[in-house]
Amino acid sequence: MGASSSTESNLMAGLQRNLSKIVVAPSFAASLFFVYGFILWTAWMAFSKSRMMPVYDWAGLRQYERLWQMERWHVAIENLLIFGGLFIVICLFLGCLLAVLLDQRIRAEGVLRTIFLYPMALSFIVTGTVWKWILNPGLGLEKMMHDLGWASFKFDWLVNSDFAIYTVVIAAVWQASGFVMAMFLAALRGVDQDIIRAAYMDGASLPRIYFGIIIPSIRPVFLSAIVVLAHLAVKSFDLVIALTGGGPGYSSDLPATFMYTMAFQRNQLGISAASAMMMLATVMAIIVPYLYSELRGGKKNG
Repeated sequence: MGASSSTESNLMAGLQRNLSKIVVAPSFAASLFFVYGFILWTAWMAFSKSRMMPVYDWAGLRQYERLWQMERWHVAIENLLIFGGLFIVICLFLGCLLAVLLDQRIRAEGVLRTIFLYPMALSFIVTGTVWKWILNPGLGLEKMMHDLGWASFKFDWLVNSDFAIYTVVIAAVWQASGFVMAMFLAALRGVDQDIIRAAYMDGASLPRIYFGIIIPSIRPVFLSAIVVLAHLAVKSFDLVIALTGGGPGYSSDLPATFMYTMAFQRNQLGISAASAMMMLATVMAIIVPYLYSELRGGKKNG
């Protein structure tokens, strides 16, 4: 009896020590299979002869060669550079500007902060649908200006193949700039106030304090914001689908919409997998250096 009781107590103690691991294990196993397992499967498809259906015969770099020979893929890459560049720069500028204004402890700060953050609470599908209504020449901004008597006003970017990608920039900036503002505002509130008071006592003006002391001290937040925004830009899909559908034609295609079209509309599974791996490589090129710098900085501080 004594040995049996001791065994049971040891078993219970072991279960208690490893309870958290036991609880997390099913989710961890599911993540390994449904996330990393399918990443590996997609990588294999990118090196296979797959077209409409998966084919597991090795084809080397054939799918990548076909991918980079497609004009539509080049359009998607060019759009990503335009969209990503403008999206990141404008969000950083607006986010930093709004954060600096709110940092002045103005009245109704809580209300304004809520208003600026509200778009981030919406899904990209909702954002794209709303902006599609606003920018539609037949029922949105252009029609409203015509009804007000400004008959010469024209804003047809949504249906203009040369400017459609810029409507995606407008909607994305509207949604994400409030989030960037919140990041900068939290960083501004964390700056050492003694340094700011000392600068005031030395006669430094408010713009000089911000540009010379405060903003340089929150440079890590700039890097974090750039990484988050770049990640959002690379994987943008639902906003484009809801707003422009990738059109007119494929003039506002991004890599994510290109990948979807190849897989589910053009029956080109291999090319779709190759484009997915190019997107993964782009995200990894952004994330890995950031994580490395963060880990190295943590070790130095430790």
